[in-house]
Amino acid sequence: MHYISTRGTAPALDFEATMLTGLARDGGLYLPGTIPAMPADEIAALAGLPYEDAAFRVMRPFIGDAFTDGEFRGLIAAAYADFGHPARAPLKQLAPGHFLLELFHGPTLAFKDFAMQLIGQLFQASLKRSGERVTIVGATSGDTGSAAIEAFRGLANVDVFILFPHGRVSEVQRRQMTTPADANVHALAIEGDFDTCQALVKDMFNDFAFRDRVRLAGVNSINWARVLAQVVYYFTAAVALGAPHRPVAFTVPTGNFGDVFAGHIARAMGLPIERLVIATNQNDILHRCLATGEYRTEAVLPSISPSMDIQVSSNFERALFEAYGRDGAAVVQLMEELKSTGRFTVSQGALEALRETYASGRVGEAETSATIARTLRATGELLCPHSAVGVAVAEAHLGAVPMVTLATAHPAKFPDAVEEATGIRPALPARMADLFDRPERVTRLENDRAALQALILERSGLEATA
Repeated sequence: MHYISTRGTAPALDFEATMLTGLARDGGLYLPGTIPAMPADEIAALAGLPYEDAAFRVMRPFIGDAFTDGEFRGLIAAAYADFGHPARAPLKQLAPGHFLLELFHGPTLAFKDFAMQLIGQLFQASLKRSGERVTIVGATSGDTGSAAIEAFRGLANVDVFILFPHGRVSEVQRRQMTTPADANVHALAIEGDFDTCQALVKDMFNDFAFRDRVRLAGVNSINWARVLAQVVYYFTAAVALGAPHRPVAFTVPTGNFGDVFAGHIARAMGLPIERLVIATNQNDILHRCLATGEYRTEAVLPSISPSMDIQVSSNFERALFEAYGRDGAAVVQLMEELKSTGRFTVSQGALEALRETYASGRVGEAETSATIARTLRATGELLCPHSAVGVAVAEAHLGAVPMVTLATAHPAKFPDAVEEATGIRPALPARMADLFDRPERVTRLENDRAALQALILERSGLEATA
């Protein structure tokens, strides 16, 4: 199994190198050269398996000889051992034909734990084998950062720097990033929005001298291993509802496009997904693009669903690569237009391909709050704002096949928004009950790549080697 860049000029890599590299050296994102098919009988055989066994079967074809079967099974088991539900990703029924896939039972109460806990185990095993040290730098709109810190904190051969937009994450999200006391963890509050943080990370990856000096590694959803781990719960949910003998639809609240793209990979492997519905909040660039064919950035509007407050969706590049028939040169042209003008127009053929793969919907602030309140009254289920965006969009796309909405975070991560909508302030799980009593460690920085790189060199102990 080899991986190729969406921009066509970086060398093909095996799974382990792809995972450790993150962003390709030509600025692109890695994808499998070919997507392995999973026959219908193998999909059916997932029924009733523990989540870890299903994960091994779904992901095994993608990792090549990076890990033995025994190693990989052990890493998967370790990744999900601390999840708070034995099913890992349980399904709940909201209404006839509409189900909620709870993805918030991991250590940081968000869907990012499914990928980050696994990638932490994979990195640790690989680096222990090689004896090398890496510097992980990630941008977060709220949940990726805490999940990455939880996965890599305390590791001897990893330094972790997480950039988050100052004042634009929930207090719970911020404290999950700023309260760990491990010396290898560094929470950095950046002046700007998520796109500011993401641009800083990408610029550092494209500074090859700096990248090589600190052994830069990325764990944002630009990292293929992150997307791969998320493919699994599409299979477990669909099989629980009758796949492969009947199709299933999914609605995915998304900002950076990684989670919904994992659904595309599942479908490409053979899972009978009838529809993949993109759910966006008021920062609706993905919905606008599918509707009009124009991808045009606008100012990011702060919302009660802050993890979706994004205008430059990194993983959309992977979708464009597929829609343009894996034409790397076409993707380069689009990305250059986006960087220079803040917009690009999708060709008619590629737009039709995207529309065949994805549907979409948009939900404003008032409707998000109303959905939280209405769902609680009707079902007793308390939703976080992101999950409520998904439920509201899904309700407009219900049809003959079961619809699964991804519940991406625990409501206690966004207590103010939930309390305003319902009058109920959701409590954190017992293991996090003292979160607001823990001291915070955080560094505020301007949008200044030189200052950021100097800080990384200093904190990593590399400044003296200049």
